[in-house]
Amino acid sequence: MCDTFVALSSATVDGSVLFGKNSDREPNEAQSLEYYPAQHYSDGEKVRCTYVEIPQAKNTHAVLLSRPFWMWGAEMGANEKGVVIGNEAVFTKMPMEKEGGLTGMDLLRLALERGATAEEALETIIRLLSDYGQGGICGYEDKKLSYHISYIIADPASAWVLETAGPMWAALKVKDIYSISNGLTIGEAFDRSHPDVIETARQKKWLKKGRTFHFAHCYSDWFFTTFSACRARQTRSFALLNENRNHLDVSFAMKILRDHTDDNYRPDSHLLMGRVCVHYADMLPRASQSTGSLIAHLKPEDRNFWATGTSAPCTGIFKPIWFEENALPDIGPLPESTFNPETLWWQHEILHRSVLLDYRSRMDVYKNQRDALETSFVKEAATEGSENRFHFSQKAFGLAREKTEEWINSVQATPIQKKPHFIYRYFWKKQNKKAGVIVQ
Repeated sequence: MCDTFVALSSATVDGSVLFGKNSDREPNEAQSLEYYPAQHYSDGEKVRCTYVEIPQAKNTHAVLLSRPFWMWGAEMGANEKGVVIGNEAVFTKMPMEKEGGLTGMDLLRLALERGATAEEALETIIRLLSDYGQGGICGYEDKKLSYHISYIIADPASAWVLETAGPMWAALKVKDIYSISNGLTIGEAFDRSHPDVIETARQKKWLKKGRTFHFAHCYSDWFFTTFSACRARQTRSFALLNENRNHLDVSFAMKILRDHTDDNYRPDSHLLMGRVCVHYADMLPRASQSTGSLIAHLKPEDRNFWATGTSAPCTGIFKPIWFEENALPDIGPLPESTFNPETLWWQHEILHRSVLLDYRSRMDVYKNQRDALETSFVKEAATEGSENRFHFSQKAFGLAREKTEEWINSVQATPIQKKPHFIYRYFWKKQNKKAGVIVQ
């Protein structure tokens, strides 16, 4: 489960395009923040995606990816041309191919590697969807989980929403602001579509005689869409964008991705995934949590990116990244499903999971320090010349890791005042044991 939003230049404070995404996946499904340089390939070369092999493009763009450690594809990312994409699992009435095909995450990475604009990336996904279809198991431990995909695809000048249902699809060009979650949102109005999208709905009797075609109404699966609580999350993220038009900036994008709706939020206080910043709670309605977060700040002449490289944006730190030199500072070895304190993702999990033992009290220990640190990053990022950017990014990532270690010690030294309820603690105890994580 995930949440993605975009605001075009007409809605942001500085005329930029602003993009943000939380990627929600299983609690021990570590997400790897990675950079791959542009490459040139010989004719006839192949690329092995998560489940299938396809012909490689002759040239690929440099890409920054946030990738679940076990799959080839990515949940979100950007390329050197300023294209950024976030995806969402969506549940539809069309059958899902559980073997073969490209996963939605594969399609996202391929589009970033091959598309120099948002429209080119859109075309890439549409073409690959037609040639290879979408399919495959999408869960790490959940070997039954499969779904179709929707996307927000943006560049410094424009953005598209692309929503799929098996081979069927519809695309809408964004005019101002837009947000998506784990349900189809495109209705009667769209700019492009699969040529058979209406006739297929009519043949399957999802489009009743005399009714106007509505993509979401015809193709959505009611049960899984409803219990993903996507409507509550999409409504909330869109409302935050809409209420703050012309004041949207990087700092506000961070607030959206950290939003819990309630200032007195407790992660054990609700059943469904009805918050933009999602915390795992059990094996059914809240089996996922926000395991990575990305913000893109796009201008025609300049773009930078902000990533946590960790789970739970409400407990983590956004750090700046540019496509300068190697783009991404050293963040340790790639994470896997078990604890390794040398990795950025798992180091932060000690802080995150320690906070969860008494969320309200323990967040208060370091939240103001974290916010001040990020504010300093945002201010300095706005003034850094291109020759200093990689150095600044290195400094920010290094300082964030130092502060995380300090805050782990401070949080764990803070007595627990109000424990989460027993069932919540039980499920987290199982996850911590499985990953080899010790929290206190």
